[in-house]
Amino acid sequence: MTGTDPTLADLAARARSAREQPVYGQDALITCDRLVRVFSTDGIEVQALQGLDLLVREGELMALVGASGSGKSTLMNILAGLDTPTAGAARVAGQDLLTMTAKDRLTYRRSTVGFVWQQTSRNLLPYLTAAQNIALPMQLAGPGKRRKQAERALELLELLEIPDCADRRPHQLSGGQQQRVAIAVALANDPAVLLADEPTGELDSHTAEQVFAAFRTANERLGTTIVIVTHDQAVAGEVRRTVAIRDGRTSTEVLRRSEVDETTGHETVVAREYAMLDRAGRLQLPAEYTQALGMRDRVALELEPDHIAVWPDDSDRK
Repeated sequence: MTGTDPTLADLAARARSAREQPVYGQDALITCDRLVRVFSTDGIEVQALQGLDLLVREGELMALVGASGSGKSTLMNILAGLDTPTAGAARVAGQDLLTMTAKDRLTYRRSTVGFVWQQTSRNLLPYLTAAQNIALPMQLAGPGKRRKQAERALELLELLEIPDCADRRPHQLSGGQQQRVAIAVALANDPAVLLADEPTGELDSHTAEQVFAAFRTANERLGTTIVIVTHDQAVAGEVRRTVAIRDGRTSTEVLRRSEVDETTGHETVVAREYAMLDRAGRLQLPAEYTQALGMRDRVALELEPDHIAVWPDDSDRK
């Protein structure tokens, strides 16, 4: 053994240090770690997700935004247990979405996550009343007393301010009422996470406000973690955190916080946009920034004491 070879004490110290390193997303309710989803069609592979990283803390109400084809719907389907990742890691409420069996996924969808679709017709069975629709997930989850299930359904209708809809069927409800009943259905089994895919996409602005208020009530009163995919900037602006997805990866994040003027006592919401730095060190710069400076293919980087400077490629001028 040479003087540079590690001793047993050195090896033990390294192993201990490795064990003490925090696991990525260990404190998050939802963890996506370098998530990849590849689809093959007619021999052509399309990467819907390209190493996406995302953490969602328990109790958050957040929005996911992105252009069509950005990967946000693919991500939602994976989190809902409707699709399986190709590679990477995805965990929700401590459950590994990559190793689940078909039976595990069924239990997961019935107990851990609730889902609200954009199309109201996909959320509710037309031949059941609102109360019966809400009770159905509880009946499917396992045997239970019908009286308690009915009481739970009425409690959720009261919570979402539509108790008068209990005995009506979907065709007797407005679009906004249908979506609020759909939220109640998704909450029936007290899921850890509620996912919603464009839940206000078919509604006018006033009705959309009522539906979003129902999501906010569920988040604040029940503590349910809620992730909403939306194109509606009004909805995105109502949450404290908005994550944008572009080309299968998280690209930017907007965080909002309230500030109170010490003189007037007036409260305002301040928003700050951040670029996302993933676990591989990749950074997506906003297209309008790179276009404004003519950045293409490569850029120059300079490390400063408190920041990194990014400059357009000027190698042709040297």
